[in-house]
Amino acid sequence: MHRTYSMRQSRAPTASQIQNPPPPVSTTKTGRFFGKTNIGHTFRRNAAGAFGPDLAKKLSQLVKMEKNVMRSMELVSRERMEVAQQLSIWGEACDDDVSDVTDKLGVLIYEIGELEDQFVDRYDQYRVTIKSIRNIEASVQPSRDRKQKITDQIAQLKYKEPNSPKIVVLEQELVRAEAESLVAEAQLSNITREKLKAAFTYQFDALREHCEKLAIIAGYGKHLLELIDDTPVTPGETRNAYDGYEASKAIIQDCEDALTNWVQQNAAVSAKLSTRARTLSQRRRNARRDPNEGVDLSHQDQPLERESGLWIPASEHQGNGYDDEEEEEDAPSTVHTETRGREEERPIAA
Repeated sequence: MHRTYSMRQSRAPTASQIQNPPPPVSTTKTGRFFGKTNIGHTFRRNAAGAFGPDLAKKLSQLVKMEKNVMRSMELVSRERMEVAQQLSIWGEACDDDVSDVTDKLGVLIYEIGELEDQFVDRYDQYRVTIKSIRNIEASVQPSRDRKQKITDQIAQLKYKEPNSPKIVVLEQELVRAEAESLVAEAQLSNITREKLKAAFTYQFDALREHCEKLAIIAGYGKHLLELIDDTPVTPGETRNAYDGYEASKAIIQDCEDALTNWVQQNAAVSAKLSTRARTLSQRRRNARRDPNEGVDLSHQDQPLERESGLWIPASEHQGNGYDDEEEEEDAPSTVHTETRGREEERPIAA
């Protein structure tokens, strides 16, 4: 990973970079007249953050930036297809083995361009879902503004006219505005979490499929390279006749079958959590309880454990049912005849 724990921390070199130091910075990244960024991309991003509700400005910028990313990927896709065609054109005038292999490599590279074009379409599902969160944020902003406006009016009246009758009316409106705001904020919170998970599920599923298929193409591309005889020859020596036409065609067919039959369940790369990460994740899932789930009190219904066998179930008590009939009025009173406390005789005061 480029970052150790957070996007806000410094970069940490990966194991691959330590083993194989990265090459120098590409020449296409330096010497630009207008800098590294595209003028149109920068304008669209800044314009998105300059307009609209305050609550949705940051997400509006993100949506525009993602659209810039998609346009860049579309450009890469088209350029890669043109590169594949040019590679085939160049190799046509070379020796038989180079001509055949470069033609088949052009087929694979062109397929990469088509996969990138398909990836853009699936990436758009992620962007549209994120865009729906922005729309919800924009719809919540008016309720916040109304609540803040009423609060400011009340504060202003209490400062200028403490005894104004409008204060009571505004306070009632503030109560209604707060209720509406609570509903809107709850909807925003719920929808944000739901849409965020759905959006990045789209992106990661598309990214996983794209990368797995690129790995498949790369593997078969290296098989094609094995058909080229790179044994050095001396001046005047001729190479053996090339007989790999059927082999190269079979490799392309195998690659096509592998791409066609790929499903996510057969992905070669799997993300395995460490024991610590798995434990912490499980603890987090267990900590989230369903708010509609009741408390289990079944353990409190166990019979009382007493030494004597005088315990009687509640169902056998007399008068267990709640009758609607009133008690008899002529029942003798026992207020003065019942014995309370200890039954021992007490001395009578003289």
